[in-house]
Amino acid sequence: MAKEYDLVILGAGTGGYVAAVHAAKRGLSTAVVEARDIGGTCLHRGCIPSKSYLKSAEMYKTMQESLSYGIEADNVRLQFGRVREKKNQTVQQLHKGVQQLLAKHEVDVYYGHGRILGASIFSPTASTISVETETEGENIMLQPKQIMLATGSRPATVPGLDIDGEYILSSEELLEAETLPSSIIIVGGGVIGVEWASMLQDFGVEVQMIELGERLLPMMDHAVSKEAEKRLKRKGVRIYTNTELDPASLTKNKELAVRTLAGETLGAEKMLVAVGRTGNTGDLGLHNTEVEVQNSFIQTSGMYQTKESHMYAIGDVIGGMQLAHVASREGIIAVEHMLGNHPEPLDYKHVPSCVYSEPEMASVGWTEHEAKDAGLEIKTSTVPFQTIGKALVENDPEGFIKMIVDKDTEDVLGVHIVGRKATELINEGALAVYMNASYLEIQGAVHAHPTLAEIYAEGALAIDGKAIHYG
Repeated sequence: MAKEYDLVILGAGTGGYVAAVHAAKRGLSTAVVEARDIGGTCLHRGCIPSKSYLKSAEMYKTMQESLSYGIEADNVRLQFGRVREKKNQTVQQLHKGVQQLLAKHEVDVYYGHGRILGASIFSPTASTISVETETEGENIMLQPKQIMLATGSRPATVPGLDIDGEYILSSEELLEAETLPSSIIIVGGGVIGVEWASMLQDFGVEVQMIELGERLLPMMDHAVSKEAEKRLKRKGVRIYTNTELDPASLTKNKELAVRTLAGETLGAEKMLVAVGRTGNTGDLGLHNTEVEVQNSFIQTSGMYQTKESHMYAIGDVIGGMQLAHVASREGIIAVEHMLGNHPEPLDYKHVPSCVYSEPEMASVGWTEHEAKDAGLEIKTSTVPFQTIGKALVENDPEGFIKMIVDKDTEDVLGVHIVGRKATELINEGALAVYMNASYLEIQGAVHAHPTLAEIYAEGALAIDGKAIHYG
């Protein structure tokens, strides 16, 4: 007999488990079905392990440059085995914490592959979920009133550059590698590609980057992209933009070699394919439903409701901004909508995007080109970190803040930061954009000294040409 729930969530990644806890706290009997590990890609194969590696790369680079802080450190060596241990310990600790969180809120967890069954005489809608467990032949039936699909995504591939786990890797295989390659070709100049390029170059790997478009980080402001390319090149990364590889030319013999369409031959020990992600919509039983899928992504309303009114979908599996914090907010909104409330829709212009490379980069709101293309009258300012005392203390005075302001309303439309702690600093910008704050209000807010956050006050003052330490 099927066990009944108010809500069953397929997928217990960041979006799924956050939605489950929120639903349980709102009084819904809730279960999650997870085919792999609680915490999903973000915790086990993406955000957390990669950021652990990036922190180790930062520390390694800092130790190599310690004399600039007045500290002499001889024989600084990278022990990649211990870097992996630190990454694994962090993941294990957080994994245990999420498991305890679900248990605390009495969310039932079923490990296995969940599929939605079609309508039957016992259920007039496609609402029964069959969970195929690891025990051969054993299926558990769940009967929820509502279903949420939070099955996430997987690395996209390039035809002819197939992931083989030996020469050609996705970020997931690279995170599990026991040793670092001596050299690597990274295909894709988005967030994942830039983070890995920065990290590996700092670890001493020879890096070449291939980007089909005209610039790295095409979703960010042009000024950020330009700075990213400049800083990566300074590290020693060889960057090829407006470049496409010829998969037919690929050879593998101890190392791999491949030609660009322009005829240049590139070689390396490994290749990382980082060209985006594909939604996990296969083998979910969606053919038994009216749920619409386009290009592997589930289509939903602004409240994340599918064409089946009792089915919702959130996170990477619906495409859009494939970020953990986005999936979490989408899950909360979906639960509130199930409860008959009227939650505020998520405005994706309010969502900060972060690149955890060295240097860090972060953005929220409109880019300058987007605002101009939309016909908005804007004012902008760009203030370098070298005007901020704390940046000099941190021995990292490069980078900048760029502010975009609506000329008529004086509201802050966008904030873009490159530099130390940019991924932390962006939250003040995100709050300003969300609250429709005026740049005059940022001018008026007292910012503690000495802090990196003082650059907000300077950036806001610079809109009117009134910056104290710049211009």
